[in-house]
Amino acid sequence: MNTHLFTIRDFLRHAVSRFNHAGLSYGHGCTNAYDEAAYLILSALHLPHDSLENFLDARLFPEEKEMILGLIERRIIERIPVAYLTHEAWLGNFSFYVDERVIIPRSFISELLLHQLYPWVDEPEGVHRALDLCTGSGCLAILMAHAFPDALVDAADLSQGALEVARRNISDYGLEDRVNPVHSDLYDSLSGNTYDLIISNPPYVNAASMAVLPREYRHEPEIALASGPDGLDAVRRILHESAAHLEHDGLLVVEIGHNREALEEAFPETEFVWLDTEGGDNHVFLLKREQLLFT
Repeated sequence: MNTHLFTIRDFLRHAVSRFNHAGLSYGHGCTNAYDEAAYLILSALHLPHDSLENFLDARLFPEEKEMILGLIERRIIERIPVAYLTHEAWLGNFSFYVDERVIIPRSFISELLLHQLYPWVDEPEGVHRALDLCTGSGCLAILMAHAFPDALVDAADLSQGALEVARRNISDYGLEDRVNPVHSDLYDSLSGNTYDLIISNPPYVNAASMAVLPREYRHEPEIALASGPDGLDAVRRILHESAAHLEHDGLLVVEIGHNREALEEAFPETEFVWLDTEGGDNHVFLLKREQLLFT
């Protein structure tokens, strides 16, 4: 064991240096070596993520040192995202259990749900039935349940493994009576169900991008990432089938990554409403049911 590292400050400096030297790829909650190292250390030690300054000079026990050094090595050698190493991911103030059965939560839709999709949803209490399509870990379904306290939420996914993770998160938030996991290939198992609101963060990585994904992303389920040559296979099905599952004044909200140009070329007659997020106005679109009738 390294005998020159004693405090969290020491381990933070060590991890940042190692991560920078290794040339890691980021994008699973952090964008740089410092934030990633701080996130790993605080999560592994079960410390609040907003309290780094308070603990920088805290000395670690031998077993804690061994654990942190082991996680740093795995992050570098195996290129495993930190969220999988610590089994914890965050969207805003909400934490979720994750493992390699699910994609690591990082949806722009989450910030929109924190504001209850205002102004598009002007009466949150009017949302009674909602659907999270391609739910993965169940994170967005859980956020919907908090945003719309009168809503029953279906959380649909093709992967049984993902639904097992979703059930764990739903249970952790005590939402078993309001959030219902559903095994379904998009709408296949939802015949006859209609909703006031449907959201989806579906697979949307195109073939060219899949071919050059960094190793970190290859730990995630391919089924949650890849969506055909142009990245729109899942989105096409969602657009063609959503009208039948929306109430008269229902809304569809979908995240499509960097595919805005390809989507608008594929659906030139559709007037997508692009929603502002921290990442810009190119990642999430909204459509009303009446628009989907002609898509």
